[in-house]
Amino acid sequence: MVDVDSFIPEAKEEIADAIGDANAVIALSGGVDSSTAAALAYEAVGDQLTPVYVDTGLMRKGETEQIRETFDYMDSLRIVDAKERFLDVLEGVTDPEEKRHAIGEQFIREFETVATEVDADYLVQGTIYPDRIESEGTIKSHHNVGGLPEVVDFDGIVEPMRDLYKDEVREVARALDLEEIIAERMPFPGPGLAVRILGEVTEEKLEVAREANHVVEEELEEHDPWQALAAVIGKATGVKGDNRVHGWVVAVRSVESRDGMTARAQEIDWETLQRIQSRITGENDTVSRVLYDVTHKPPATIEYE
Repeated sequence: MVDVDSFIPEAKEEIADAIGDANAVIALSGGVDSSTAAALAYEAVGDQLTPVYVDTGLMRKGETEQIRETFDYMDSLRIVDAKERFLDVLEGVTDPEEKRHAIGEQFIREFETVATEVDADYLVQGTIYPDRIESEGTIKSHHNVGGLPEVVDFDGIVEPMRDLYKDEVREVARALDLEEIIAERMPFPGPGLAVRILGEVTEEKLEVAREANHVVEEELEEHDPWQALAAVIGKATGVKGDNRVHGWVVAVRSVESRDGMTARAQEIDWETLQRIQSRITGENDTVSRVLYDVTHKPPATIEYE
């Protein structure tokens, strides 16, 4: 376990030394990793840092409003509305790795635009150890590791938490007095809901995925999962009222883990599962059925893509 009393000052010193007298931007997504990195960097270099939250349109329900409220103390916070640009680069893309790389490149281009405006030479990221391992082992590319384009217009990328596991990041977040909604928040993928949608990402699928994930997080909160999610995995025949429909299939997944490297599917009681399926199918007329994923990691990954 990380010794927060020594890690925090060392991380802030590393950030300050790397950036020097220059300016930096930080990728702020609202997850515990990027939020903790942002808090460290803001304490380290203050107004030299511009936190950038990119609203990709692939985020959780209410994410943008939560970011604005939580980080309003950072005067230089930028919220970038890039929904249309991300949907444009994802149009027609069905391969999972192509999705991740398309999203990773668009992320960087958004940051480069802001960096030019604020004359920033450095990019700070919340990359953690499992991100690096999975990217180096080609399990999957992360938008902030293997998903980066070959040409990045920054003098350097600073990753102060690159050797930490998720539970260690939470310890650091608590020590920095980050709000509980951030410090205890379950993981959310950098590419967002795009990796919880099999095949092409469309506005219709995004709406289904966003609402279904909201239901799952609400209903499974008391089960304290490492990560719980809903994925749109295809279409199947169903019945709505007196009509036959060909609606979306939503897979629900909830796992227990220490660091995300391995995970076990949670044993969720039947009553809770029925409540989840009832809400998802009842609140969205285009969903025809809901499944529960009982696969551990390995052989499955936690996310669907």
